[in-house]
Amino acid sequence: MGARVGVVGLGYIGSDLVARITRPDSGVELAFAYNRSPGLLTALSCDLILDDLSLAAERDADLIVETAHPAISAKWGVDFLRSGHYMPLSTTALVDDELRANMLDMARRHGHKLVLAAGALVGGSALAMRPEAWDRVKITFRKHPDNLDLSESGIDPSSLQEPTTIFRGSAREVAARFPRNVNTVVTGALLSVGLDRCECEVVADPGRDRAVAEVEAWGYDGGYLRTDKRQPAVGVSGTEMTDSVWYSVRQALHAPGEHLQLA
Repeated sequence: MGARVGVVGLGYIGSDLVARITRPDSGVELAFAYNRSPGLLTALSCDLILDDLSLAAERDADLIVETAHPAISAKWGVDFLRSGHYMPLSTTALVDDELRANMLDMARRHGHKLVLAAGALVGGSALAMRPEAWDRVKITFRKHPDNLDLSESGIDPSSLQEPTTIFRGSAREVAARFPRNVNTVVTGALLSVGLDRCECEVVADPGRDRAVAEVEAWGYDGGYLRTDKRQPAVGVSGTEMTDSVWYSVRQALHAPGEHLQLA
């Protein structure tokens, strides 16, 4: 029997993850699937459906993966880490310092990991291996307005007729304004200089047909790191995310690491 994984949220990424887990040769077992709208669960047998997240511990999941919304971590993240490892894809929830501290405390007490999926963060391992070495980190997103969730920003997407910088500031600030768009930024910040020192710029460009994520880091020793990733997007996610999440799940299950770990 393989490791058991619970999946919270069956949107674009969650549905793909469940499909991969339930393949006969996956080497992983589905502990449960939860979705706020039960209509997306009809293809699963009843014994794999979880209706109440307060009962998640009863399913003996080695890892729970959140693919839904940061509110899941806010309400259930600490409880999830009591019984197993936890991978929140909506890492903007971790901007809440008290929540993050409580989750890490629970992980340490029970020998579990709070896992940060690599996702769109090319170069994340280089940041993580020397977190104290970085003097400055900047992450820039360039996306078509259709691939940005602007619902909580007060910005009308139809008003963006040319490349427009819609945000420039810290990782903590951008997470509050664009919570569904900047999980990569939060991950990069937590692995390096922190939420208040990591810089972010978001550019909405109606002429762009690829989502661009640029990471730059300047070291105290004079070193410089730069990555530039360009990828088609579905909604707010790059099309590579399903492959990336599946890789991160397998890494999280089989690789030993710190209580806050990049996979």
